[in-house]
Amino acid sequence: MKVGFLGFGEVASTLSVGLMKNGADVYTCVEGRSTRTKNNILKTGVETYPSYKALAENCDIIVSSVIPSNAIEVAEMVGKYSTGIYVDINNISPKTVVNTLDKIENGKTVDAAIIGSVVKKGVEVKVIAAGSCANEFADLNNYGMNITVIGSVNGQASGIKLLRSSYTKGVSALLFESIYQAYKMGIDREVLKYISETECPDFIESAKSRIISAAFHAQRRSEEMDEVVEIFSKKQDPIMARGTMDFFKILDQTFKKPEKRPVDYNEIFEYLMKIKE
Repeated sequence: MKVGFLGFGEVASTLSVGLMKNGADVYTCVEGRSTRTKNNILKTGVETYPSYKALAENCDIIVSSVIPSNAIEVAEMVGKYSTGIYVDINNISPKTVVNTLDKIENGKTVDAAIIGSVVKKGVEVKVIAAGSCANEFADLNNYGMNITVIGSVNGQASGIKLLRSSYTKGVSALLFESIYQAYKMGIDREVLKYISETECPDFIESAKSRIISAAFHAQRRSEEMDEVVEIFSKKQDPIMARGTMDFFKILDQTFKKPEKRPVDYNEIFEYLMKIKE
Protein backbone atom coordinates (compact mmCIF):
# COMPACT_ATOMS: atom_id res chain seq x y z
CA MET A 1 0.00 0.00 0.00
CA LYS A 2 1.49 3.34 -1.10
CA VAL A 3 0.26 6.29 0.94
CA GLY A 4 1.17 9.86 0.03
CA PHE A 5 0.86 12.99 2.16
CA LEU A 6 0.21 16.49 0.89
CA GLY A 7 1.51 18.68 3.67
CA PHE A 8 3.88 17.35 6.31
CA GLY A 9 3.10 18.93 9.63
CA GLU A 10 2.34 17.27 12.94
CA VAL A 11 -0.57 15.17 11.67
CA ALA A 12 1.13 13.88 8.52
CA SER A 13 4.47 13.14 10.17
CA THR A 14 2.86 11.30 13.11
CA LEU A 15 0.59 9.19 10.93
CA SER A 16 3.48 8.48 8.54
CA VAL A 17 5.67 7.01 11.28
CA GLY A 18 2.84 4.77 12.50
CA LEU A 19 1.90 3.60 9.02
CA MET A 20 5.50 2.74 8.16
CA LYS A 21 5.89 0.76 11.38
CA ASN A 22 2.90 -1.31 10.30
CA GLY A 23 4.21 -2.04 6.82
CA ALA A 24 2.85 0.75 4.59
CA ASP A 25 5.03 2.56 2.06
CA VAL A 26 4.74 6.29 2.78
CA TYR A 27 5.67 9.18 0.50
CA THR A 28 5.56 12.96 0.35
CA CYS A 29 7.06 15.75 -1.76
CA VAL A 30 9.72 18.30 -0.81
CA GLU A 31 8.91 20.70 -3.65
CA GLY A 32 8.59 24.22 -2.23
CA ARG A 33 8.91 23.01 1.37
CA SER A 34 10.64 24.96 4.15
CA THR A 35 13.95 23.83 5.63
CA ARG A 36 12.12 22.88 8.81
CA THR A 37 9.70 20.62 6.91
CA LYS A 38 12.49 19.05 4.86
CA ASN A 39 14.37 18.21 8.05
CA ASN A 40 11.22 16.71 9.51
CA ILE A 41 10.79 14.54 6.42
CA LEU A 42 14.39 13.33 6.68
CA LYS A 43 13.93 12.56 10.38
CA THR A 44 10.88 10.37 9.80
CA GLY A 45 12.46 8.47 6.92
CA VAL A 46 9.54 9.00 4.54
CA GLU A 47 10.29 8.50 0.84
CA THR A 48 9.88 11.50 -1.46
CA TYR A 49 8.78 12.28 -5.00
CA PRO A 50 10.26 15.26 -6.88
CA SER A 51 6.86 16.80 -7.64
CA TYR A 52 3.25 16.82 -6.44
CA LYS A 53 2.23 15.50 -9.83
CA ALA A 54 4.41 12.41 -9.37
CA LEU A 55 3.13 11.95 -5.81
CA ALA A 56 -0.50 12.04 -6.95
CA GLU A 57 0.10 9.73 -9.90
CA ASN A 58 1.90 7.01 -7.95
CA CYS A 59 0.07 6.63 -4.63
CA ASP A 60 -2.87 4.34 -3.89
CA ILE A 61 -4.12 6.80 -1.29
CA ILE A 62 -3.16 10.44 -1.07
CA VAL A 63 -3.97 12.36 2.11
CA SER A 64 -4.29 16.13 2.17
CA SER A 65 -3.14 17.44 5.55
CA VAL A 66 -2.50 21.15 5.09
CA ILE A 67 -3.62 24.37 6.75
CA PRO A 68 -7.36 24.87 6.13
CA SER A 69 -6.89 27.91 3.88
CA ASN A 70 -4.81 25.83 1.44
CA ALA A 71 -7.14 22.83 1.11
CA ILE A 72 -8.84 23.88 -2.14
CA GLU A 73 -5.63 25.16 -3.72
CA VAL A 74 -3.82 21.87 -3.06
CA ALA A 75 -6.72 19.83 -4.47
CA GLU A 76 -6.72 21.98 -7.62
CA MET A 77 -2.98 21.46 -7.97
CA VAL A 78 -3.17 17.64 -8.04
CA GLY A 79 -6.81 17.05 -9.01
CA LYS A 80 -6.18 15.99 -12.59
CA TYR A 81 -3.19 13.82 -11.66
CA SER A 82 -4.65 11.83 -8.79
CA THR A 83 -5.07 8.19 -9.80
CA GLY A 84 -5.85 6.68 -6.42
CA ILE A 85 -8.11 7.75 -3.56
CA TYR A 86 -7.89 11.38 -2.45
CA VAL A 87 -8.56 11.94 1.26
CA ASP A 88 -9.16 15.37 2.71
CA ILE A 89 -8.38 15.24 6.43
CA ASN A 90 -8.22 19.00 6.98
CA ASN A 91 -10.28 20.89 9.54
CA ILE A 92 -12.63 22.62 7.11
CA SER A 93 -16.37 23.06 6.81
CA PRO A 94 -18.64 20.56 5.01
CA LYS A 95 -19.20 23.10 2.22
CA THR A 96 -15.45 23.60 1.74
CA VAL A 97 -14.89 19.84 1.79
CA VAL A 98 -17.40 19.36 -1.02
CA ASN A 99 -15.82 22.19 -3.04
CA THR A 100 -12.36 20.75 -2.40
CA LEU A 101 -13.17 17.17 -3.37
CA ASP A 102 -14.98 18.35 -6.50
CA LYS A 103 -11.50 19.26 -7.83
CA ILE A 104 -10.48 15.58 -7.92
CA GLU A 105 -11.29 14.50 -11.47
CA ASN A 106 -11.37 10.73 -10.96
CA GLY A 107 -14.09 11.10 -8.29
CA LYS A 108 -12.35 8.77 -5.84
CA THR A 109 -12.70 10.89 -2.72
CA VAL A 110 -13.03 10.69 1.05
CA ASP A 111 -14.07 13.27 3.62
CA ALA A 112 -12.13 12.39 6.78
CA ALA A 113 -11.76 13.99 10.19
CA ILE A 114 -9.48 13.30 13.14
CA ILE A 115 -11.31 13.04 16.46
CA GLY A 116 -8.81 13.38 19.29
CA SER A 117 -5.12 14.11 19.73
CA VAL A 118 -2.61 12.81 17.22
CA VAL A 119 0.18 13.72 19.65
CA LYS A 120 -1.27 11.43 22.34
CA LYS A 121 -2.70 8.62 20.22
CA GLY A 122 -0.37 8.54 17.23
CA VAL A 123 -1.53 6.44 14.29
CA GLU A 124 -4.25 4.94 16.49
CA VAL A 125 -6.09 8.26 16.85
CA LYS A 126 -9.77 7.97 15.95
CA VAL A 127 -10.58 9.00 12.37
CA ILE A 128 -14.11 9.19 10.98
CA ALA A 129 -14.70 8.98 7.24
CA ALA A 130 -17.45 9.49 4.69
CA GLY A 131 -17.59 9.53 0.90
CA SER A 132 -17.63 7.22 -2.07
CA CYS A 133 -14.32 5.56 -1.19
CA ALA A 134 -14.50 5.66 2.61
CA ASN A 135 -14.51 1.88 2.92
CA GLU A 136 -11.37 1.59 0.78
CA PHE A 137 -9.67 4.27 2.90
CA ALA A 138 -10.57 2.20 5.98
CA ASP A 139 -8.29 -0.53 4.62
CA LEU A 140 -5.52 1.47 6.32
CA ASN A 141 -6.80 -0.07 9.55
CA ASN A 142 -4.70 -3.03 8.42
CA TYR A 143 -1.68 -0.73 8.79
CA GLY A 144 -2.42 0.53 12.29
CA MET A 145 -4.97 3.28 11.74
CA ASN A 146 -8.29 3.55 13.57
CA ILE A 147 -10.82 4.58 10.89
CA THR A 148 -14.59 4.36 11.30
CA VAL A 149 -16.84 4.85 8.26
CA ILE A 150 -19.85 6.98 9.26
CA GLY A 151 -21.47 7.67 5.89
CA SER A 152 -21.18 7.76 2.13
CA VAL A 153 -21.66 11.49 1.49
CA ASN A 154 -18.82 14.02 1.46
CA GLY A 155 -19.38 16.58 4.20
CA GLN A 156 -20.77 14.23 6.84
CA ALA A 157 -17.47 13.56 8.62
CA SER A 158 -16.35 17.19 8.44
CA GLY A 159 -19.76 18.26 9.79
CA ILE A 160 -19.26 16.16 12.92
CA LYS A 161 -15.73 17.51 13.27
CA LEU A 162 -16.89 21.11 12.81
CA LEU A 163 -19.51 20.96 15.55
CA ARG A 164 -17.18 19.12 17.91
CA SER A 165 -14.45 21.65 17.11
CA SER A 166 -16.69 24.57 17.99
CA TYR A 167 -17.11 23.11 21.47
CA THR A 168 -13.55 21.92 22.18
CA LYS A 169 -11.81 25.07 20.93
CA GLY A 170 -14.20 27.28 22.87
CA VAL A 171 -13.32 25.35 26.03
CA SER A 172 -9.60 25.59 25.20
CA ALA A 173 -9.80 29.35 24.75
CA LEU A 174 -11.59 29.81 28.08
CA LEU A 175 -9.15 27.45 29.81
CA PHE A 176 -6.13 29.33 28.44
CA GLU A 177 -7.55 32.68 29.47
CA SER A 178 -8.45 31.48 32.98
CA ILE A 179 -5.17 29.70 33.75
CA TYR A 180 -3.09 32.57 32.32
CA GLN A 181 -4.82 34.93 34.74
CA ALA A 182 -4.26 32.41 37.54
CA TYR A 183 -0.58 32.17 36.56
CA LYS A 184 -0.18 35.94 36.86
CA MET A 185 -1.70 35.66 40.35
CA GLY A 186 0.61 32.77 41.27
CA ILE A 187 -2.23 30.30 41.80
CA ASP A 188 -2.38 28.42 38.50
CA ARG A 189 -1.55 24.99 39.96
CA GLU A 190 -4.15 25.44 42.68
CA VAL A 191 -6.83 26.53 40.18
CA LEU A 192 -6.13 23.48 38.02
CA LYS A 193 -6.33 21.27 41.09
CA TYR A 194 -9.73 22.57 42.17
CA ILE A 195 -11.20 22.50 38.67
CA SER A 196 -10.06 18.89 38.39
CA GLU A 197 -12.29 17.99 41.35
CA THR A 198 -15.34 18.62 39.17
CA GLU A 199 -13.81 17.24 35.98
CA CYS A 200 -12.24 13.93 34.92
CA PRO A 201 -9.31 12.38 36.82
CA ASP A 202 -6.75 13.24 34.14
CA PHE A 203 -7.97 16.84 33.76
CA ILE A 204 -4.74 18.52 34.91
CA GLU A 205 -2.51 16.81 32.34
CA SER A 206 -5.14 17.29 29.66
CA ALA A 207 -5.45 20.98 30.54
CA LYS A 208 -1.71 21.54 30.32
CA SER A 209 -1.65 19.91 26.88
CA ARG A 210 -4.61 21.99 25.67
CA ILE A 211 -2.99 25.24 26.81
CA ILE A 212 0.24 24.41 24.96
CA SER A 213 -1.65 23.34 21.83
CA ALA A 214 -3.76 26.50 21.92
CA ALA A 215 -0.66 28.67 21.60
CA PHE A 216 1.41 26.39 19.37
CA HIS A 217 -1.42 25.94 16.86
CA ALA A 218 -3.17 29.30 17.27
CA GLN A 219 -3.10 30.11 13.54
CA ARG A 220 -4.70 26.82 12.59
CA ARG A 221 -7.26 27.13 15.39
CA SER A 222 -8.28 30.61 14.21
CA GLU A 223 -8.73 29.38 10.63
CA GLU A 224 -10.81 26.43 11.82
CA MET A 225 -13.04 28.73 13.88
CA ASP A 226 -13.40 31.06 10.91
CA GLU A 227 -15.03 28.12 9.11
CA VAL A 228 -17.31 27.51 12.10
CA VAL A 229 -18.40 31.15 12.20
CA GLU A 230 -19.12 31.14 8.47
CA ILE A 231 -21.41 28.12 8.77
CA PHE A 232 -23.12 29.22 11.97
CA SER A 233 -23.77 32.74 10.66
CA LYS A 234 -26.27 31.40 8.15
CA LYS A 235 -28.63 30.18 10.86
CA GLN A 236 -27.81 32.10 14.04
CA ASP A 237 -25.58 34.76 15.57
CA PRO A 238 -22.45 32.77 16.53
CA ILE A 239 -21.49 34.83 19.58
CA MET A 240 -19.36 32.19 21.31
CA ALA A 241 -17.79 30.88 18.11
CA ARG A 242 -16.84 34.38 16.99
CA GLY A 243 -15.30 35.12 20.38
CA THR A 244 -13.24 31.93 20.17
CA MET A 245 -12.10 32.82 16.66
CA ASP A 246 -11.01 36.31 17.78
CA PHE A 247 -9.16 34.83 20.77
CA PHE A 248 -7.03 32.55 18.59
CA LYS A 249 -6.36 35.30 16.04
CA ILE A 250 -5.02 37.57 18.77
CA LEU A 251 -3.00 34.74 20.31
CA ASP A 252 -1.49 33.92 16.92
CA GLN A 253 -0.49 37.56 16.42
CA THR A 254 0.96 37.79 19.92
CA PHE A 255 2.74 34.49 20.52
CA LYS A 256 5.80 33.77 18.38
CA LYS A 257 5.68 30.06 17.62
CA PRO A 258 8.98 28.34 18.55
CA GLU A 259 10.65 25.68 16.45
CA LYS A 260 10.01 23.08 19.14
CA ARG A 261 6.70 22.49 20.91
CA PRO A 262 6.93 23.76 24.53
CA VAL A 263 6.91 21.07 27.22
CA ASP A 264 5.18 23.24 29.83
CA TYR A 265 2.72 26.11 29.61
CA ASN A 266 5.06 28.21 31.80
CA GLU A 267 7.18 28.88 28.72
CA ILE A 268 4.16 30.33 26.91
CA PHE A 269 2.90 32.43 29.80
CA GLU A 270 6.39 33.78 30.59
CA TYR A 271 6.79 34.85 26.98
CA LEU A 272 3.42 36.59 26.91
CA MET A 273 4.15 38.43 30.15
CA LYS A 274 7.53 39.63 28.89
CA ILE A 275 6.22 41.11 25.65
CA LYS A 276 3.51 42.99 27.53
CA GLU A 277 5.89 44.56 30.06
